[in-house]
Amino acid sequence: MAVCARLCGVGQSRRCRRRPRHNQRDQGSDSDMDEEEEERIVGQKRGTAGCGDRESGVNTAGPGRVHRSALDGAGLPHPHQHPHALSELPPELLVEIFSLLPGTALPNVALACKKFRHILNTETIWRTRCMKEFHMKEDLRKMEVGGVSSRELYVKLLHPYRHILGLWQPDIGPYGGLLNVVVDGLFIIGWMYLPPHDPRVEDPMRRRPLFRIHMWESKKATVECMYGNKGPHKGDIQTVKKDEFSTKCNQTDHHHMPGGRQEEFRRWLEEEWGRTLEEIFHEHMQELILMKFIYTSQYDNCLTYRRIYLPPATPTDLIHPGLFKGTYGSHGLEIVMLSFHRTSARATKLTGDPNVPAGQLTLDIDLSQPLVLPDLEHQRNIEELSRLVLGVHEQVQRQVREGTPDTVRAPAEGDCGDAAAADAAEADHGDISDDCQPGPTADPSPSESQPFVLPLGVMARNEVYPRTCRKCFYGTGLIAGHGFTSPERTPGLFVLFDQDRFGFIWLELKSFSLYSRLTDHLAHAHAPDLERFEAMLRNMQSWTS
Repeated sequence: MAVCARLCGVGQSRRCRRRPRHNQRDQGSDSDMDEEEEERIVGQKRGTAGCGDRESGVNTAGPGRVHRSALDGAGLPHPHQHPHALSELPPELLVEIFSLLPGTALPNVALACKKFRHILNTETIWRTRCMKEFHMKEDLRKMEVGGVSSRELYVKLLHPYRHILGLWQPDIGPYGGLLNVVVDGLFIIGWMYLPPHDPRVEDPMRRRPLFRIHMWESKKATVECMYGNKGPHKGDIQTVKKDEFSTKCNQTDHHHMPGGRQEEFRRWLEEEWGRTLEEIFHEHMQELILMKFIYTSQYDNCLTYRRIYLPPATPTDLIHPGLFKGTYGSHGLEIVMLSFHRTSARATKLTGDPNVPAGQLTLDIDLSQPLVLPDLEHQRNIEELSRLVLGVHEQVQRQVREGTPDTVRAPAEGDCGDAAAADAAEADHGDISDDCQPGPTADPSPSESQPFVLPLGVMARNEVYPRTCRKCFYGTGLIAGHGFTSPERTPGLFVLFDQDRFGFIWLELKSFSLYSRLTDHLAHAHAPDLERFEAMLRNMQSWTS
């Protein structure tokens, strides 16, 4: 009872009513509240509790500490006139304090006493939370003019759907994809990110809206499917489980075109490849395109998505990790995620193909095995490149067989050259598995660069590649037959051009893949910790294995 008196400014004569312990779910941390507790946003009436004690969540690790720290710099009229309770502070000061709290903590604050619950109806608090947590600005004024308050926006739209913000990979068989869910103006929009048209790997990504959620026309959140050519129509979003959700279109007839499947295919081909089927002369490539259209069109935007994270960065990384667009022969451009793990760099597919599906490790670069290419004249000789790379490959394989520590070093340290990706290669390029972070002695000065040229006979999908490189390393790439049959890691050369571009020469295929960084800003996409990111990588492989 004494605790309640101090917090609420009332004594025993005021008959402070304490909520029973068994009715409280908060155990001292906002992050540990179960989902039902989090969803009790202010405004949902839950009785008439006069004030709360430690069990009611006021003096917890969340709101309690914030209140005390806020009091220290509150700027009270006299340094010795400190209030004995938060409820003694003027309302305008309480509004400022409550505006500093995360929205998930405000339900507990509302349970403390009637005064707090009344103050939490102030629009300023919710407008602040919308701006700080979801980066909304002038759009809030438009919403309020339309009759929807910032509190309603937070309670009915932003808070309920906050768990789908960020990056997701759709479950579309081997093809995968990249979905970015963001707060965009007064909407929550799911943007599907598409690579540029092949082979323009350095062009910006393309975006296509798949769904949107808004409160523009009513006082409740409305989900709309954006797929097809007839405009927004009714849709639904369901949370399957943690880090997974599904979309469903309720009017799939909006997806179909008057001209039937042929017209739908022409439109899809123009959007996906930027050209007609007649302009694609390679027969194998035509087969792959038709196969992808038939496979992907059956989903009708009714998909399941799994959360993915951007790779964490450390000061010792070779370059900043992230997402890259890469050339993959007849399969076109695909998106990979470059991450670093101790002594190796890994490129994991976010989009895939029938040979090596999304989720698989396409490149595994051994950063303890640097290579230096010869002069330009000798770089043009594919036999010279093969001799250098295969020499390291044989030593690594011998060590694996003998079970000895991985201490084999490359003949020298330095830079490396570019290579070309075979257009006619029917086998896809792919996966790898190793760790990445360059050692201090294997990392020449960033200012050092070396002239680079592709060896003769190595095919490049995109012949506009850098003519200088900074470093190169031995690595392996994953190739497989159709349907991910007989997967095999084949040796190759990793070429680092600069912070935003790298390449890989597939020796067995005599082809070169060029990768360029995806520079779009991706909010809500960073992993909480390294363990969560590594668990995600393991799960991605199991989705398509």
